[in-house]
Amino acid sequence: MKPILRALAALMMITPVAAGAARPPKPAKAAPADPVIIPSDGAARVMAWVAASGDNRGLPWAVVDKTQAAMFLFDAKGKLLASVPVLVGIATGDEASPGVGGKKLADLGPAEKTTPAGRFLARFGLPVAGQRVLWVDYATSVALHPIPSDAGAREKRRERMLSPTPEDNRITFGCINVPKGFYGRQLRPQFQKKGGYVYILPDTKPLEQVFPRLRVQAVAAS
Repeated sequence: MKPILRALAALMMITPVAAGAARPPKPAKAAPADPVIIPSDGAARVMAWVAASGDNRGLPWAVVDKTQAAMFLFDAKGKLLASVPVLVGIATGDEASPGVGGKKLADLGPAEKTTPAGRFLARFGLPVAGQRVLWVDYATSVALHPIPSDAGAREKRRERMLSPTPEDNRITFGCINVPKGFYGRQLRPQFQKKGGYVYILPDTKPLEQVFPRLRVQAVAAS
């Protein structure tokens, strides 16, 4: 009997919630974690080389892995700031076609829509459609920027960027499209003062052909 009385007394001490009174909020559901982007072996080699050699010359830098459709952003000291999916040129290739920088987008042939591979000193420059962009290679009109607002709806660029595989991330005329939030909050603050280096990995060329100093590093390491 006594255990029952103690239980009833405990219940009487609980203050009931008045009608209309605010109830304690339910715990918020945890937001789904962003997918982890793992660099390819080639990207990892380039990152290690730049960090060890100081090839970025005291400037922020980024590595673009075309085959993985991913970009890795570092500050001037080599700290990884972010890794994001990207969109790159429709055509597979590592060089820009001669004279492509002087052509209108509508005049580019399918094989000319490439994102060239190499080491580029990128800087913000002349506006495109009223907005300054980060020029990776001004001579060939290759820039790094968010998805253009006038991109055709049928291209589904945002859906392509967010897809779990890189196979459908080739859709641009050669420029590199990055997430808008990443561009404004992380990339632009790093590059807007003095620019920085962008290392674009090749599609078909040997990695050491595009970045000859990798061979020097490999010899030194051995």
